[in-house]
Amino acid sequence: MAGGGGFVGEGGGRSYEGGVTIFVLFTCMAAAMGGLLFGYDLGISGGVTSMESFLSKFFPSVFHKMKNESADQNQYCKFDSELLTLFTSCLYIAALVASFFASSVTRKFGRKISMFVAGLVFLMGSVLNGVANNIVLLIIGRLLLGIGVGFANQSVPVYLAEMAPTKIRGALNMGFQMAITIGILVAGLVNFGTSKIKGGYGWRVSLALAAVPSLILTVAAIFLPDTPNSILERGHPEKAKKMLKKIRGTDDVDEEFQDLLDATEVAKRVENQWSNITQPRYRPQLVICLLVPFFQQLTGINVIMFYAPVLFMTLGFGNEASLMSTVITGSVNVVATLVSIFTVDRFGRRVLFLQGGVQMLICQIAVGVMIGMKFGVSGEGAFSKGEANWILFLICAYVAAFAWSWGPLGWLVPSEICPLEIRSAGQAINVSVNMLFTFIIAQVFLNMLCHMKFGLFFFFAGFVVIMTIFITFFLPETKNVPIEEMNRVWKAHWFWGKYIPDEAVTHGRQDRAVYSANRKKKKPLGFIRYSSTRF
Repeated sequence: MAGGGGFVGEGGGRSYEGGVTIFVLFTCMAAAMGGLLFGYDLGISGGVTSMESFLSKFFPSVFHKMKNESADQNQYCKFDSELLTLFTSCLYIAALVASFFASSVTRKFGRKISMFVAGLVFLMGSVLNGVANNIVLLIIGRLLLGIGVGFANQSVPVYLAEMAPTKIRGALNMGFQMAITIGILVAGLVNFGTSKIKGGYGWRVSLALAAVPSLILTVAAIFLPDTPNSILERGHPEKAKKMLKKIRGTDDVDEEFQDLLDATEVAKRVENQWSNITQPRYRPQLVICLLVPFFQQLTGINVIMFYAPVLFMTLGFGNEASLMSTVITGSVNVVATLVSIFTVDRFGRRVLFLQGGVQMLICQIAVGVMIGMKFGVSGEGAFSKGEANWILFLICAYVAAFAWSWGPLGWLVPSEICPLEIRSAGQAINVSVNMLFTFIIAQVFLNMLCHMKFGLFFFFAGFVVIMTIFITFFLPETKNVPIEEMNRVWKAHWFWGKYIPDEAVTHGRQDRAVYSANRKKKKPLGFIRYSSTRF
């Protein structure tokens, strides 16, 4: 357990033939646009709920409380409304339910079909939100958006992990998180612009423009190819091999294709992936797919992303200043995600997780102390301009730490650790846990802020401590390891190794020995595929 336990060096994985092709870069960039759906919604909802015209139409009680400028007003509680939080959070419970259906669709019909469904349903929801004239239509539109998010978050990370070459899998997979951050930034800019529209319909423009990212994903899904893994899983080996050659840019893909065949044959023996993932041999993957998204939400990041304008207004920023502050934090989010893209395959996942955790912890404690000293438990007070700028700086530093650690890695790691036979189930668990706790945080945050006051930031800081300890001891390094060879990483881990049977590791070695022997005899790959007793 020395050295933090569980670190596996970068030499743990083999290198396949082929390189990085323009084709695979283009397809991964196009697929990653699915993150725009999630990001735009994360950014748009908080800004819209701070617009007076929106609040006066749908949430008049909150509007009147916000307009109360009395000096003794409790700043912590002025936005506390269960109906307002339901508007924000109902999307995520819909995404949770949709992710389970998306798992079956992704496995039976392919990753691109799930992406197409995501874009189409999200488009319908954005139209409904744009024309809504009552709270019922507004909530129905949000539920449709949630279904779209559930399908996109289920299929896109898996698509990216399967298409990307091993040596840059982290960077390409993080294109999804990059798209999320771009969506958040664009939403902030849109809110800042639409808040200035005279006539009180700016919120409609903000909500309706969600149709743009949904159209991008829908059109992209029509033209994108499916992954070799998915094609093979659906019983088309020749087509899968042809696609593998195309995305790797070489005809010498026999070794990688053999590993895909092995994984597919194991997957075909699985009658029910949901009962299968509960077996002891998949305990590492199950725990990671449960705890990583759980911890990701307990960093408190979505408190900032959902309610940034509301939070900044609570802390004394004016309406326009709060929206501009959201644009600033969104810009930091994008730049910091770029840092992660360029470092994840060089320094590894663990380094980013651990550094990000420490930085988030420091920032959250500092923000909690500053708010506590100024507002106390009464919630009465206001920040000076200089103090407000310090708060903004600390929140930006916190967002940056999340954006190069738990943000992208929360999607990357679960999508790359599961073998094919449980990959759809693992990603469904990842998405559903993420959406469940996104829903819970969104639903209770304003109430928690009202009752826990500045202690809320210490609450999230405590979870950051726990998750950083968990990463230190229980997450091995997975950079440069082919996704079909992850069992070697788990077998070498000080804790998880006892759950991985020897045959899960030696099986692949025996197949490669057969592969090498037949290559020397100049026998085609098809000989291995159809003459082996396992097939």
